[in-house]
Amino acid sequence: MPFAQHGGISRDVLTGISITCIIFAVSVYMPIFGFFCSLFIPLPILFYRSKLGRKTGAIIPVAAGVIMMMVLGRFSIDLLFFFELMLLGFILSELMEIDLSIEKTVLFACGAILASAIVGLVFYSQIIQKGLTDVAAEYVTKNLQLTLLLYESMGMSEENIQLIASSLEHIQYVLLRIIPALAIASTLFVAWTSLLISRPLLKSRGLYYPDFGPLNLWKPPEHLVWGVIGCGLVLLIPSGSVKLIGLNGLIMLMAVYFFTGIAIVSFYFERKRFPRLLRIFLYSLIALQQFVLILVIGLGFFDVWLNFRKIKPPNTQQS
Repeated sequence: MPFAQHGGISRDVLTGISITCIIFAVSVYMPIFGFFCSLFIPLPILFYRSKLGRKTGAIIPVAAGVIMMMVLGRFSIDLLFFFELMLLGFILSELMEIDLSIEKTVLFACGAILASAIVGLVFYSQIIQKGLTDVAAEYVTKNLQLTLLLYESMGMSEENIQLIASSLEHIQYVLLRIIPALAIASTLFVAWTSLLISRPLLKSRGLYYPDFGPLNLWKPPEHLVWGVIGCGLVLLIPSGSVKLIGLNGLIMLMAVYFFTGIAIVSFYFERKRFPRLLRIFLYSLIALQQFVLILVIGLGFFDVWLNFRKIKPPNTQQS
């Protein structure tokens, strides 16, 4: 009997490593589709950490990390990105066992990931003997050039290609200065998405999942709206450096209101009993269409005043 249990654990470990490495391979070798696939890397780590425990579950990200390094051939920012995604899945599983609120679970996980990413970047910059700003600038430039080549291969018109190429320097200038907000917003998004997707996965296998309550009723603190208004006013100040501070703050807060908007959309999908295939199509539309994405963010923002879900105040609910 112990041998069978040991064999079962070994199969789970190998399966976890295999799934993680497959997602990694797709992310590396399929540029557009691969980027979206990389967001699922935390899931197998979270699942097998919850199923196998801390010690055995830790084998999966370590082994997968070694394989990733062997494939890429060297330590790079891309490798650090994949390490952080695996670490996010592991930390989320750890925090879920503590049974914290959804806000604390996400914020603590994101804080740990961002702190470890900064340490990793400092370590990487010491290896290649370059400053953090130079490392970030090179990475942004490289990805902008790859994006331009991708547009060319997709058959974009020469006129549009030239227009983008002539604006690369300005785009790089802006992107380099909003990296903090993009890093925080993307980490929040991946952490939140991982928790949502892991819920049916864990429950279907009889594994523990915290009672976060109905997440389609979630909404941020109402006073957060003043942060959005303040950042918007800062954008009106002529100083370029001050505007960038406001823009960074606005991007981070828009990520929060995106979660609110998605909660509202999910609430009405459930109330109107939309078919699953239709829900998948509409969620995909939100992810791929920027205009629809902005509408969802606006939905979350104006919910402060319009209360689309007709959620009663806490005092009324208690009475």
